[in-house]
Amino acid sequence: MLKKLFGFAPKLEPDGSYSPSKMALKMGVADKTDFENITYNKYDGEKSKILVIFTEEKNLRMKNGKLFSTGNHPVEALLPMLHLKNAGFNFEIATPTGKPVVFEMWAFPGKDEHVKAIYNEHQSSFEKPLKLTDFINASFGQSNSYAAVFVPGGHGAMIGIPEDENVAKILRWAHENDLFTISLCHGPGAFLSTTLNNQEFLYKGYNMAVFPDSVDNKTPMFGYLPGKMPFGLSEPLKSLGVKLMNTKMDKTVCVDRKLITGSSPLASNELGKLAAETLLKALK
Repeated sequence: MLKKLFGFAPKLEPDGSYSPSKMALKMGVADKTDFENITYNKYDGEKSKILVIFTEEKNLRMKNGKLFSTGNHPVEALLPMLHLKNAGFNFEIATPTGKPVVFEMWAFPGKDEHVKAIYNEHQSSFEKPLKLTDFINASFGQSNSYAAVFVPGGHGAMIGIPEDENVAKILRWAHENDLFTISLCHGPGAFLSTTLNNQEFLYKGYNMAVFPDSVDNKTPMFGYLPGKMPFGLSEPLKSLGVKLMNTKMDKTVCVDRKLITGSSPLASNELGKLAAETLLKALK
């Protein structure tokens, strides 16, 4: 009762899941982002496509059995896309089975015209995305048309994607064909897929910025999550040989070889700038 009275209780949704509390939303969600509308010297070569792998899952079960209403964080997806679009790149939107993209709409910055514009521009693709097997069958032979694979964050990226063999195939395809891989926050959960079937972890020894497990462990205190996470991200990556560049939820971003990562939603704008500048420099 006290948690509810003071705004710390997660909000019960019609499907029985929980979205963040009033206090958590007040602390962590803004109506406008820090997006910088930069004018880049646009890329005009053949490697203009970026595959974006979104989650199609909404509910993540916590250790206590409660469901967190999640998906992809809109800011973590759309701010990097805005920068990459401004730099001359275009997107192919995909989910594991072709079901619609799921966003954490409670985190949507409703007064940010740039974010709303790119969301509306790609809404039809969000509603009817490619499925990963179709991408693999149609596009693996066309690597010269692609610059990067982007896996946005949001806790939904931890549902199914780390166990998806098709995600692993695409990450290995990108790596073997010298494409960039971009991700942030919980999106690097996708990288765990490369250990499936006793394969060696693709990013052993890499520097990365990812969302810290220590922060996830604290968020139930103010009602962001309705319970403790069922598993971590930063510590499993560390155990596989990743060198973590951040210990806090902050604006840390990192480039290591062809991997570009960011630590949290706060890093979305910085990740977008870094990705756009890095791709433009590499693809001159």
